[in-house]
Amino acid sequence: MPRVNLRDFDLNMLVTLDALLQEKNVTRAARRLGVTQPSVSAALARLRRHFGDDLLRRTGSRYELTSLAELLATQTAPALLGVQRVLDVAPSFDPGSSEREFTLMMSDYATTIFADSLSGVIAAQAPGVRLMFREVNAFAVSHAAETLRSVDGILLPHGFIHDVPADKLWEDTWVCIVSGDNAHVGASVTLEQLKSLPWIVSYNNATAFTPAVQQLRTIGIEPDIRSVTESFLALPFLIAGTDRIALIQARLADRLRHAADIRILPCPWEVNPLVEAFWWHPAMHDDPAHAWLRKSLREAGRRLERSGAQPPSRAHHS
Repeated sequence: MPRVNLRDFDLNMLVTLDALLQEKNVTRAARRLGVTQPSVSAALARLRRHFGDDLLRRTGSRYELTSLAELLATQTAPALLGVQRVLDVAPSFDPGSSEREFTLMMSDYATTIFADSLSGVIAAQAPGVRLMFREVNAFAVSHAAETLRSVDGILLPHGFIHDVPADKLWEDTWVCIVSGDNAHVGASVTLEQLKSLPWIVSYNNATAFTPAVQQLRTIGIEPDIRSVTESFLALPFLIAGTDRIALIQARLADRLRHAADIRILPCPWEVNPLVEAFWWHPAMHDDPAHAWLRKSLREAGRRLERSGAQPPSRAHHS
């Protein structure tokens, strides 16, 4: 297909395309857009001609996306967000009257312990502002320069993203968790036990990993990994009722220790602290709205650290 000149393409079609790909149904897409079904059907016909593809293909009583449509579905939302960010740029920013939406990528750990604090700060100053929390993933981190063009920022510890601006938000530490009825571990866990116990780890590849697990390897302990999850929030529930061990952020463990039958134990080595930061694209540095967002994030981080949810200095029992 020859390269399309944007002057010849109606960008409203991109909005319709996104609705069709998300809803996989003409009627629901029309309802989502607040327009008539015939207008969406006509737009779908134009999109099919443009891409030379059916996009939506009927299978029985429902529609499914074609292979090309599946690929487009991963690109339309970031493209629309980029357009929206261009349109949102203004020489000044009034949080009290703004209805801007900010999109932040973060792990389920950060969402669980931090999003409520941030939402409180935002709501107090800007009741019309919306926050979109998207789950961070290995691809987004590996391609951070590209990702940061389509979101307002990423919350991640230091050590994963480089060469872009960052603000420190809060500190945490790592703790070990075992099942409440784990008979192999007493009131503390030893380095020798870390070698012999089966492990569940969160993330385990070159670009997405748990820093404390990497630190274990540097002191000569190779965990016997039996399961890997891309969810910190799931770890206590995967540990409960097993003989396995895991590492988890202390603040998250403290929040979840009554939800799952686990014991929280200090790490038997001097674990490096976790420093959570907000990373953003340098092009956003002078945007007044983004500067306000960064200030709000820093304030929410200070509130979290003042909240008393400090990393435990001794073992807890659920």
